Amino acid sequence: MNTIDSIEVSAMAKTVTVRVDDTTYKRIKSAADSERRTISNFIEYATMAYVESSTFVDDQEMKDIAGDKVLLKNLKKSMDDIKRGNYRIVK
Repeated sequence: MNTIDSIEVSAMAKTVTVRVDDTTYKRIKSAADSERRTISNFIEYATMAYVESSTFVDDQEMKDIAGDKVLLKNLKKSMDDIKRGNYRIVK
């Protein structure tokens, strides 16, 4: 959202077309109905919930990562390798 003179203005929504088989459609429709959402709103909500949960780590997971010295050492080495161009892309 953009704020103009203390008035919030939403950007235009984008339209996305998705093809699903009948079984998947029925499952999505059932889930949307159970939450009293439109199918479109349910897909948006479910997608954003997935993105949030899979993109970010919670505090405990970050604490575990920060405390894993071997992992941190390997990550640093990997980043150094990438900076030096010492990698290859596998297709």
